[in-house]
Amino acid sequence: MDRKAPAYETGLIGAETVAEIFLFICVLTYGKSVEVVTMKDLIKYIAQALVDDPDAVEVSEVVGEQTSVIELRVAKEDLGKVIGKQGKTAKAMRSILSAASAKIRKRSVLEIIE
Repeated sequence: MDRKAPAYETGLIGAETVAEIFLFICVLTYGKSVEVVTMKDLIKYIAQALVDDPDAVEVSEVVGEQTSVIELRVAKEDLGKVIGKQGKTAKAMRSILSAASAKIRKRSVLEIIE
């Protein structure tokens, strides 16, 4: 079976569309709009929505010229929630981060720290 690339990678939808879909999901889920200012804020918001202990979520950013590394730390018991079965949740977070980063023409990498 051939693996299809996500639509934003093929150019079928842009980073703006991915961000709009994310905000639409937030409105449907929480009944309110969310203002995300930085990639760090984006990952923090998503992680806090996934875990049982949102106060334990820590996000730091190491900024380079071309690439930013977003480091995510959560409570030990919540680690499985941000990784997901077979890493699907982490992969989805990385896809959203990648699409949002494309908008600002800077590569961002998500590292989940134990």
